Amino acid sequence: MTPTTPEPRPEGLYPGWTPAPRSVVVTGAASGIGRATAELFAERGVGVVAVDHDEWSLKEIARLDRVVPLVGDVSTEAANRKAVALAVEEFGGLDAVVLNAGIGGTRPFEAPGAVEAAERILSVNLRGPVLGIRAAAPVLREGGGGSIVVTASVAGLRADPGNWAYNASKGAVINLVRAAAIDYAVQGIRVNALAPGLTWTRINEGVRQNPAFAAEIERRIPLQRFGEPREQAEVVWFLTSPAASYVTGTTLVADGGLDASLGVLPLPGVR
Repeated sequence: MTPTTPEPRPEGLYPGWTPAPRSVVVTGAASGIGRATAELFAERGVGVVAVDHDEWSLKEIARLDRVVPLVGDVSTEAANRKAVALAVEEFGGLDAVVLNAGIGGTRPFEAPGAVEAAERILSVNLRGPVLGIRAAAPVLREGGGGSIVVTASVAGLRADPGNWAYNASKGAVINLVRAAAIDYAVQGIRVNALAPGLTWTRINEGVRQNPAFAAEIERRIPLQRFGEPREQAEVVWFLTSPAASYVTGTTLVADGGLDASLGVLPLPGVR
């Protein structure tokens, strides 16, 4: 792809206003919410550096116009710095970063290997966003500001049985976003989190294979269904867009109303 020189940013309507992104780094881009986000941004003319450790799946999204793939482990500084450098090299700059990569795999507290599994979860889900912010911030600052979106989860707002390591990692992400938003606000960099609810992604494939269990879970969601990755991608788009120019340090929950319900009483109209 031939490097491009970005046009000067137009003067905005508000202080610190920035236009829709022209280039973005998306981690965990080979599947689920990350893939839907990369596809959505590319469809809307944004240059995308799509990062994932899954080289095979990444090849599929790399067929899209304006998508540049990068195979890498987001828990390493090298992969994050390479992603940012690639965006500058291919698209002439960087306007937004979507730090979406995440894994599950919590083991029971007292199970063999539980701590080691938790360390890997924290390495990807928390260390990854920390390194992503560190790599992107100087380039965003140099370009006059931009947006960072980190994928958290409703699992960071509440706890699930048997999911302590994942819960801990996503809870930490939510407070990381608050702290980073405060530190970078004066530099014109907005930092927000998306907290998806139950969404049909690879992490929930086991639920899809058990229709009775899936139906029971859906009965507990006010909108009575799982979300789709594209719906979550639209929320990410909003957070990086001029429409969110005064939004920073927040966690936007997109969960079909799951977190709004205490869960003690049956939902109205649900049998």
